[in-house]
Amino acid sequence: MKSAYELAMERLNKTAPATKLTPAQKQALAELDSRYTAKIAEREIALKGEISKVAGNAEAESALREQLAYDRKKLQAELESKKDQVRSGL
Repeated sequence: MKSAYELAMERLNKTAPATKLTPAQKQALAELDSRYTAKIAEREIALKGEISKVAGNAEAESALREQLAYDRKKLQAELESKKDQVRSGL
């Protein structure tokens, strides 16, 4: 008898079969991860420095935190888009 996990994986493979990545694609994905992790960290450091400068001003601090969240989401979306391009072989 199959587990719920095994049944779910079978259904998933029927709708979207797993694709095998080439070593070059794996390398490109790893480089993208590394590059975007650095970009996100760089942005966090810059904005956290700004946040510490405006400590006490709740409005400015809140705006900077929102900016940080926005930048992080934007960079994550960029990363996923580029990863999709690598996976599709473009």
